[in-house]
Amino acid sequence: MNCTRCKTKAVIDLPRHNAAFCKGCFNVFVHDQTAKAIKSQKMFGKDDRILVAVSGGKDSLALWDILLKLGYKADALYVNLGIGTYSEESHRKVARFAQTTAAAHGATLHVHTVQEEAGAGIKELAQLIHRPACSTCGTIKRYQFNRVALEHKYDVMATGHNLDDEAARLLGNVLRWQEEYLDKQAPSLPASLEGFAKKVKPLYRLSERELAAYSVLNRIDYIVEECPMAKGARTILYKEVLNRLETESPGTKQAFYWGFLEKQHRPEAAPTTMAERDQASLHPCAMCQQPTTAEVCSYCKMMARAKTHSAS
Repeated sequence: MNCTRCKTKAVIDLPRHNAAFCKGCFNVFVHDQTAKAIKSQKMFGKDDRILVAVSGGKDSLALWDILLKLGYKADALYVNLGIGTYSEESHRKVARFAQTTAAAHGATLHVHTVQEEAGAGIKELAQLIHRPACSTCGTIKRYQFNRVALEHKYDVMATGHNLDDEAARLLGNVLRWQEEYLDKQAPSLPASLEGFAKKVKPLYRLSERELAAYSVLNRIDYIVEECPMAKGARTILYKEVLNRLETESPGTKQAFYWGFLEKQHRPEAAPTTMAERDQASLHPCAMCQQPTTAEVCSYCKMMARAKTHSAS
C-alpha cells in the first residue's frame, strides 16, 4: 500500500476517501481538513484568542496540537472532575503535553478542580443531586468552559468533537426527534447573547480513527481508557451502530452528518403538501398513462428491456 500523494510506503488507509498516506502526508491531510473546517464555518481567524477544552484524550490534545501547528493563539482549559485515578492520569497527560509541546508555542493551560469548588467529585455530586453522572459532568464542563472563556476574554471556545461524535449525536437526536437539539447541532455556534462565548468544533471533518492515528504518529501521550462514568451511555451504542454501517459502506458517517449540515444551510422553501408536490412534478407516462416524473415510467422501461432480452 503506497501513499496516494507521494507514492512512498503508506502507514494508514482511509477507505471513506479511497486514499492512503505516509506519516508526513497524513499530517498534511489532517491539518488541511481542520483548516477547511475552520474556513468553511468561519470559526475564527489568526488574531483571535482560542480556548481549547482538553480532557487528556486523543481528540482534545490533537486539536490543541493542530491549532498550535497551524499558527493559532490557542490556550487550554482542563476540568479535573475528581474521578479517582482516571482524573489523576488524565490530568498528568494534559500537564505533560502543556509542558513539552504547548509551552514552546507560548500557550497557557488553565485548570479547574471540581472538588475544590463543590466539595465533592463528579460521582458524589451526581448522587447528591440525583442526576446521571454524564449529565452532571456535561453541565459542569459547559459552565466552567464558558466562565473561563469570558473571564479571560477569549474570542472563541473550541472542543475536540470529531465526525464520530457528531454523527452519533445526530443519530440520537433524530431517533428521538429532539428538534431543539437538532437546531443547535452545528460545528460553529455564535455567541447568541451576552454571557455566551462562541463555540466551535474544528475536528468535525475527521474521524475518531484518524485522530487516534494522528496522536500515535505524532507521539501525543493521551489517556486511552474510556471515562468510567460513561458506561452504559447511549452515545456508545450509537457509535457502535454507525461503525457497523461504516465497515459495510465506508463514508456513511460523513454522508449522514455532512448531508445534515448541507440541509441546514439551504434556504427554507415555502411549505407544500405531498399532493401539491406530486401535481408539480408528475405527469402521465407516454406508454401506460400512469403518473411518472419521466417521459416513460420505470415499469414500462423495465418491461421493454425484458421483452428485448427475451426476444434475443
